Parts: sequence; C-alpha cells; structure tokens
Amino acid sequence: MLTWRDEPNAIPPWNQWPKCHCGFRTWLQIWTDPLPQGKQGCRFFKCPDIDDDFKTCTFMQWVDTRPLGGVWFHQVETKGQYYARHTQAREEARLAREEQERRVRQQQREAALKIQDEQFQAREAQLKREGEEQKNRYKEPAQSSTSDGRNKKGKFLRFTQ
Repeated sequence: MLTWRDEPNAIPPWNQWPKCHCGFRTWLQIWTDPLPQGKQGCRFFKCPDIDDDFKTCTFMQWVDTRPLGGVWFHQVETKGQYYARHTQAREEARLAREEQERRVRQQQREAALKIQDEQFQAREAQLKREGEEQKNRYKEPAQSSTSDGRNKKGKFLRFTQ
C-alpha cells in the first residue's frame, strides 16, 4: 500500500503533518528558490511561526528528495517587482491617455482648419460675385432711343413719387 510520501503529487492529511519545535502543525510548501541546486519544486514542511526577519523557529523538513514532475507552483513576487510592474502599467496607461488626447486635439484642429477653409472659399466666391456685379453696374449702357429719358414720341418722361 502506497502512502502519501510515495505518491509524487499527494498531499498528506492534516493530522500527519509534523509539529515543529514550537508545537504548531507545520505548513506544506514548495521550494521556489533556484538554490540549493536540484531542490526547486520539492515539497517541505515549515514552521508557521517563521518570520523572515527574525527567525524564531527554524524548523524545516524536506518531504521530497527530488522536484515534483508536472506540478505548477506560484512564484512569489517581491515588493520591488510588484512596484516595478505596477509603475510600468501606470506609465503605459498615462502614455496611452496622452496619445488619445493628442489625437483628439489634432482632429479638433483639422476640423477647425476645414471650417476656416470653407469660410475662406465662401468669402472668396462672394467677393468674386460682388466684383462682377460692380463691373456690370458701371458698364456704359448701349445707346438707344430712350436712353436719354424720352419716350417713343420724343417727349421726356415725368417721374413722380
């Protein structure tokens, strides 16, 4: 009969976990550091009272002598890595916002220039029409029998208000 220690991915029942020097049940963890060589991915028991700064209890017991096959373990991210990742994400978001704002301002400028161009062309056409009208207004009229204000019988027309 196989025990949990013989199975490569088995987890022992809670009551079979060893107790540390402090009297607490230990934690089952997976080694993530590359050193010592060949131990990355191996399971071990560790005292839950271990503080990384002040190691009050140094109990640690290896479960596996070689790494587990096909087991994925979570790599713990340091504060510096976390800060760098989030700082980079914030910077990328800020740059994306600035790029979007720049595009919007450029589109607004292009729209304003298009409106100004249309207004300029309309004003230019209006000035051209006014110039043509002025040319036509000051042209000398063709000579006719009634151009001097006389009617067909030769009498001057009388204008009243």
